[in-house]
Amino acid sequence: MTMTTAGVLFLLSLVVALVAVHRPFGDHLYRVVSGTRHSRVERGVYRLVGVNPAAEQSWGVYARGVLAFSAVSILFLYAFQRLQNHLWLSLGFDPVISHGAWNTAVSFVTNTNWQWYSGESTMGHLVQMAGLAVQNFVSAAVGIAVAVALVRGFARSRTGELGNFWVDLTRITLRVLLPIAVLGAVVLMAGGVVQNLSAGTDVTTLTGGTQTITGGPVASQEVIKELGTNGGGFYNANSSHPFENPTTWTNWLEIFLILLIPFSLPRVFGRMVGQNRQGYAIVAVMAILAVASIALTNVFELAGDGTVPQAVGAALEGKEVRFDVSNSATFAAATTLTSTGAVNSFHDSYTALGGMMPIVNMMFGEVAPGGVGAGLYGLLILAVITVFVAGLMVGRTPEYVGKKIGSREIKFASLYFLVTPALVLAGTAAAFATGNNSTALNAGPHGLSEVLYAFTSASNNNGSAFAGITVSTPWWNTALGLCMLLGRFLPIIFVLALAGSLARQQPTPASEGTLPTHRPLFVGMVVGVTVILVALTFLPALALGPLAEGL
Repeated sequence: MTMTTAGVLFLLSLVVALVAVHRPFGDHLYRVVSGTRHSRVERGVYRLVGVNPAAEQSWGVYARGVLAFSAVSILFLYAFQRLQNHLWLSLGFDPVISHGAWNTAVSFVTNTNWQWYSGESTMGHLVQMAGLAVQNFVSAAVGIAVAVALVRGFARSRTGELGNFWVDLTRITLRVLLPIAVLGAVVLMAGGVVQNLSAGTDVTTLTGGTQTITGGPVASQEVIKELGTNGGGFYNANSSHPFENPTTWTNWLEIFLILLIPFSLPRVFGRMVGQNRQGYAIVAVMAILAVASIALTNVFELAGDGTVPQAVGAALEGKEVRFDVSNSATFAAATTLTSTGAVNSFHDSYTALGGMMPIVNMMFGEVAPGGVGAGLYGLLILAVITVFVAGLMVGRTPEYVGKKIGSREIKFASLYFLVTPALVLAGTAAAFATGNNSTALNAGPHGLSEVLYAFTSASNNNGSAFAGITVSTPWWNTALGLCMLLGRFLPIIFVLALAGSLARQQPTPASEGTLPTHRPLFVGMVVGVTVILVALTFLPALALGPLAEGL
């Protein structure tokens, strides 16, 4: 099977749209995070929280703000789920079980949106609207705020201040996420996405049976789940459900929303450090890795390797015929290249090598372009590691955008990079050591892939799943919840600590020995470092799972 003309046009139009909005939308983001004027609504929020918007914060205070806000959010969302049977629009559902409520609270606050449950049969409308959807907004804003704080570390000198977390959180939510979400929800509704408060409608099926189709505030949650790279479907079938994603053009729009902010944030980096070409270099790295991943995922799925796919002429199992193989593969690549985790097809049904690609995308650290904020600060960490390695090769103190990368900075960068592999590999080993891998649908290499995918998804705050493993047990909900927590907040602490260290430095003028970090050579070096680090870390696990199955 080969890609159709419609599939080629689908991809090309997506690329053209992202290129067209990169500069204007990136400039808008820059103005939002760099402006000094506050709206009346924003000032009201600051008074409510008790924050002085003019007061800047050190990296430690900024980090404590992130952690305190997230801790309160987890407690609130946990209580919301446990008390949902007493709430309006509960639809008669029982309280969410304790270990499940813990997992879901952590999941949505960490921008993971991992779901062990079926949304339409577990969560009432109020919990979906005022609990889960709200966290989709603020967890995305937290990621962008942390990225902006790191960029301020590069841009500022001889100071310990990185901005104000509460100001960044408020502005990003009110000026960026909310307006686009409102407009996007209206567009999705026009495309057929459901938006109501219906408890359900009884319909007669083709076989003469009766089925209740649950309605709900779907469009409003769908748009922010993609825009904020959250994931987490209103329905168990996620974006393959016709109420969430009815047509090919809504599928295109959802992919565009997923990639919009991550591909625009490098423009903010370039503007803030005063060198737009640095931003272009970062977005070039993102684009190279993204194009390679999307192409390979499409190639593997369109080839349809395997006895059954070759017999029927395509790898169509687990895919919606509305979207065909190519649009499904592109969605899968986009959602795992970012931290979105939404799905419009089931990755467990992909070919062995096609199913490997979403895992590899997450193992890269989701930096191409990555989650909102998280992709940018992850790639900047890799850029720091790259200039350090290059400095060792030529015997000079490495520098990046005028800041020296010394032992302190490289320690923070290294610790950042080591967190996720440690969680993924230790968690996978623990599942097999304790026998909890038995909940996987398959044995052998594919069973390993299912377990490996689950821990890779949780530790990278992605949230997608192979859908061939049962994770609604206390062990799985607890283990994956811990991976989400540590995978989100330990890297954030290291990022902010690095930002604080950089901000205190005095700028270092470029010299003849300074490695130019805006040229194709550096772009290629960052791509190479990213691929090599992932290969060295995860190749043994991949060799036992998807590679063994595919080869």
